[in-house]
Amino acid sequence: MANAPHGPASYFPTIETKYGRTVDEWFTLLDAAEPTGHTALVTWLKSEHGLGHGHATALVQFHLNPGKWSRI
Repeated sequence: MANAPHGPASYFPTIETKYGRTVDEWFTLLDAAEPTGHTALVTWLKSEHGLGHGHATALVQFHLNPGKWSRI
């Protein structure tokens, strides 16, 4: 399992299955979102799109720091 995703990316398969959008679609929505900053974006995903806290946090964390995390 050396190539298994870690960090926020470990949530991505479940996010796609549970909420019916690809991770890239979520990132496109985050790019266009009015709120900025970690907390505001997490709150927005939860209130506007019904994501759970952990899933919203994983997407925002990766979105705001793409160079820090691997998708693989």
